[in-house]
Amino acid sequence: MTLWISGYILLLVKFGLVLGCLLFLAAYLVWAERKLLARLQIRYGPNRAGKFGLLQPIADAVKMITKEDIIPAEADQSIFLLAPTVVAATALLMFAVVPFGESLAIMGQRIPLVITDLNVGLLFIFALSSLGVYGVALGGWASNSKYSLLGGIRGAAQMISYELALGLSLVPVVMLAGSFSLVDIVNAQSGYPYILVQPVSFAVFFISAMAESKRIPFDLPEAENELGAGYHTEYSGMRFGLFFIGEYVHIQVLGALTAVFFLGGWHGPFLPPFVWLLVKMIFIALVMIWIRGTLPRLRYDQLMALGWKVLVPVSLVNIIVTGAVILMVG
Repeated sequence: MTLWISGYILLLVKFGLVLGCLLFLAAYLVWAERKLLARLQIRYGPNRAGKFGLLQPIADAVKMITKEDIIPAEADQSIFLLAPTVVAATALLMFAVVPFGESLAIMGQRIPLVITDLNVGLLFIFALSSLGVYGVALGGWASNSKYSLLGGIRGAAQMISYELALGLSLVPVVMLAGSFSLVDIVNAQSGYPYILVQPVSFAVFFISAMAESKRIPFDLPEAENELGAGYHTEYSGMRFGLFFIGEYVHIQVLGALTAVFFLGGWHGPFLPPFVWLLVKMIFIALVMIWIRGTLPRLRYDQLMALGWKVLVPVSLVNIIVTGAVILMVG
C-alpha cells in the first residue's frame, strides 16, 4: 500500500512539474514569437512591460483573467464553455508520454524521466491529437456564428487530411525502432538520429504537424481576412486564452515529438539530456515562428491538394522503400 501511495505521489509531482514548465514556456513562447515577428517586420515588438518586454506575458495573463467572459445569447452554452478546455487539455496530456531523459538516481532508486512510458505511446499521441480538433469544431458550432462555424469545419477538414499523412510519415520510424514506445524510439537513435536515414519522413511529418497546428501558412480555420478570427471569434476572457494556451503548448508538443522521432530525443554531447531535448524543442518552435513570419497563407484548395495529392502518396512510397531496404539489409 505504501509503495502504491509513493508511486502515485511521484506521478503527481512529475505531472505538476511538467505542467508548470509547459505553461511557463507557452507564456514566453508568445513573447518570443512577438519579438521575432517584429524583427522580421522591422519593428520593436513588446518593449514596455519590464526590460525588453519580459513582463508582457504576465500582463497578458492578468488581462485575460480579468476580462469579462461573454457568452453569445444564441450559443449552446454548455458546449461553448467546454470547447476551449478540450483544446488545452489534449495538448497538455500529450506530454504524458514524452521522455525527457534517461532515468535519474534519487535515494538509491531509479526514477524514469517520463510521466508514463506506454508501450503504445505513439498511438496515445495520435488519439489525443485527433481529439483536439473536437474543441475547434465544437467551439465553432456552439458559437452560433457563420464565421465560427466555417472555421470549425475548416479545422475538422484539415485534421482529416493531415492526420493521415502525419501517421503515415511515422510508420518508417516505427519500422526502424521496432516499437511504439517513445522511450524505445529515442533509445534506438543512440547511434544516429533518424533524420539522417528518413529525411522524407521528417519533411512530411513537419509539414503535416504545422498544418495540424493550424498556423501560417496553414491557418485557414482562423483566416482573419476571411473569417474574422474563425472558430474563436465569439470567445473572450480566459476562454479565449485557453485556445491560445492550447496552440502554444501544441507547438511545444510538436517540437518535442520532432526531437523524439527524428533528432535523437535527449541524446547529445556535453549537456544534460533534459537540456538537449529542451534545446531541440525550442529550436523547432522558433523555426515554426520563422515560417509564420515568412510565408503567405495557402488557399483552401491548395491546402487540401497538398495533403491528399502530395504528402499521402509520398508517405506511402517512402514506407514501401523503407520496407524494401530493411529486408535487403536484414
